[in-house]
Amino acid sequence: MRRYLIILILCVCTFSGFSQAAPPKTQAAPPKTLPAKRTTATIKIDGILDEPAWKGAPAALGYTEFRPTPFKKEEFADRTEVYMLYNDEGIFLAGYCHERTKDSISSELNGRDGFGNNDFIGFVIDTYKDRLNAFEYFITPLNDQMDAKMSPANGEDFTWNAVWKSATVLHEDGWSFEIFIPFSAIRFSKESLQDWGINITRRRQKTGQQVAWNTVDPTVNGFLTQEGFWTGLKDLHPPLRLQLFPYVSAYTNHYPYNQPGISNWSNSLNGGMDLKYGISQSFTLDMTLVPDFGQVQSDNLILNLSPFEVKYNENRPFFTEGTELFNKGNLFYSRRVGGTPMHYYDVQDTTSSFAHINPDEHFISNPSETRLLNATKISGRLKNGLGIGFFNAFTAASDAVVEDNNGHRREIETSPLTNYNIVVLNQSLKYNSSLSFINTNVMREGPDYDANVSAGLFDFNDKTNTWNLGGKVAVSSLYGYLPGNKTQTGYSHSIYFGKTSGHFNFVLDQDLTDDKFNSNDLGYFTNNNYLNHSLYLGYHWTDPGKWYNNLNLNFNGLYTDLYQPFTYQNASINVNANAQLKNLWQISSAIGYEPLNNNFYEPRVAGRVFKGWADWYINAFAQTNANKRYSVSAQVFYVPRSFFFSRRYQFNVVQAYRFNKKFSVSYSLDLEPQTDNVGYAAIATNNDIIFGRRDIKTVENILNVKYSFTNKIVLTTRVRHYWSEVNYKEFFTLQQDGGLQKNSSFTDNVNQNYNVFTVDMLCTWEFAPGSFINLDWKNNTTTLDNTVGDGYLRNFNNTMISPQNNNFSIKVIYFIDYLTLKKRLRG
Repeated sequence: MRRYLIILILCVCTFSGFSQAAPPKTQAAPPKTLPAKRTTATIKIDGILDEPAWKGAPAALGYTEFRPTPFKKEEFADRTEVYMLYNDEGIFLAGYCHERTKDSISSELNGRDGFGNNDFIGFVIDTYKDRLNAFEYFITPLNDQMDAKMSPANGEDFTWNAVWKSATVLHEDGWSFEIFIPFSAIRFSKESLQDWGINITRRRQKTGQQVAWNTVDPTVNGFLTQEGFWTGLKDLHPPLRLQLFPYVSAYTNHYPYNQPGISNWSNSLNGGMDLKYGISQSFTLDMTLVPDFGQVQSDNLILNLSPFEVKYNENRPFFTEGTELFNKGNLFYSRRVGGTPMHYYDVQDTTSSFAHINPDEHFISNPSETRLLNATKISGRLKNGLGIGFFNAFTAASDAVVEDNNGHRREIETSPLTNYNIVVLNQSLKYNSSLSFINTNVMREGPDYDANVSAGLFDFNDKTNTWNLGGKVAVSSLYGYLPGNKTQTGYSHSIYFGKTSGHFNFVLDQDLTDDKFNSNDLGYFTNNNYLNHSLYLGYHWTDPGKWYNNLNLNFNGLYTDLYQPFTYQNASINVNANAQLKNLWQISSAIGYEPLNNNFYEPRVAGRVFKGWADWYINAFAQTNANKRYSVSAQVFYVPRSFFFSRRYQFNVVQAYRFNKKFSVSYSLDLEPQTDNVGYAAIATNNDIIFGRRDIKTVENILNVKYSFTNKIVLTTRVRHYWSEVNYKEFFTLQQDGGLQKNSSFTDNVNQNYNVFTVDMLCTWEFAPGSFINLDWKNNTTTLDNTVGDGYLRNFNNTMISPQNNNFSIKVIYFIDYLTLKKRLRG
């Protein structure tokens, strides 16, 4: 380790030298200001700026590039002109994005929240002027809308959607636009006189240029810390914000049971509603009643050989939209709500102490998901910068139904009625700093344990926005978890310090979690009992060079100990570089090393260890100019391991072709073969822990097809086939010292052959603002057996002739705004 320490010191000195060699080029200018002007004129949102009101509107002019050439003034032929007004109902935005020729405009129909290969103009509005939280609204030349919330926890959250109006018109020398954002689509304080933070950004896709109204320095920490101001908004009276999204859906499902008394077809009709209510100017209530998430994209299921749970993406809109407050502290994994029943696997395990299936019984049903009854979110921010969030959800009890050989049926409860709660307080402070408190709570009906986790977080920046200090302290309590109905209490903390602005950055971090801390009931938590130290060093060349537009180099180091008893676990170091070339290609590479490690998790038995391998790895990636009609990216990853001369390879190729503005296709191929990999295989009947030497083959194919009839009607199709095969060559018994001893007596077939084939075809039509008709077809086939050696093509063929589940659905969502409805009724 002394050698690695010397290397680390040299790296620090080298990066420090870079830091001192690059003084700032310009003195930061004071933020720009734009006076707010109220209008009483009628403005038609048609993309043509022919109303007299625009002639006297304050103009946001003089844009500056921040990529690829920071601080370069926008050229006159490509200038951006933006005008802003407001009235009692909302905000009007309009402008003209000039271009030398119409052919230099990049445009493609993508639908809602799809940037694609498009130019765009975007408005970032910080209504609380805290430089931490903002609303974003973007439009493209073909009037595709994108909107998001920006926050430190989520970055840009494009799952957040609002209902607003826009229109665009293409011209020979550019494109013009008009936007109306109602006050119901934004939140702000109650003060009679307000200044809002604002910035305006425009992208010219073909040249890779992006400009901003208020100058943005890419070496400065934070985009919102460099905003300008819209000043003097007077007497804003937000309307009553009450929006309803009732829905009705119908499903037809086909699965070839082909058994007497069981129909291959089933049908269901559902109805429910989402609701948004403005409790005050600052706080909003979001509620979903009898939700239906049947049309969300299928999960990318994989064969999991690790000792840890796979973390899948959240695709349900209610749990992705506007959750920036609840994601603080990394204690909320929304898939827990309505996820796998608590005892789903216990009921199948005949060795479990939990009530389980008997040898003479078989399953009639064992639901893999609990049913969500309702969920509620309340969130907002006061004028003093205090953000408050409350989340509550109920899931119904879940039962498995089993039947014995005599036809007698019984139910086994796999999950009780469960209530989930989150409370968050987040105080914004000066200099882009904040303090937060979050509490998560899970309460279950019956004898199962309850869980409570509390955490305090802090993130401080100095006045110059250069130095950063932050951390977290968390305590977990599992009530009734231990024998005798006793409580298990655990502790965790993290602390980090670094330099976040300038060409040179670094972060030094420590994470400690004791052997009793557990936040897995409402969060994603793999393991406890560790003490980690990590270091990040990075240097960024933001000014274009002879062959690149920007260049980044970073070093990462990690050293991990088992906390109790204090024992070395593993370490790693790596160096990464990435760049954008002059031709807008992206390239990156990485090289790393991991010394011998002690793996306390692979044995799957507490207190046991597997003395693993040393390895090094190399990675290379390249992507051609994505603005071209055809683009391709390729990645190569190689890892040689010291154990049995094991080798791991990964090859990934993604190709995309754009036929025209409406039709595009992309195809991804991922190959990951491993030879002589060593890992956990099984627990023998004598309780020996069996490891195996194995070859692993993994192939994934994904085809995406998109056709946009208009910017309101979009058809998408996603086809995925995943295959993973595990073929064991020989077995070993794990010794007490962590070594392996050859085992010739273990003969169980623990090979695995896993196939997943899914089709997701969705046609979405926004027939009115915020109102949709969705037509969806899902096809799913999953197979798992112990047959290996058939090869990819035969496996694919076997998968295609296996029983397939087909689901067809139609869902109608209608947007009802209380004020609009009230006006219509009066009219």
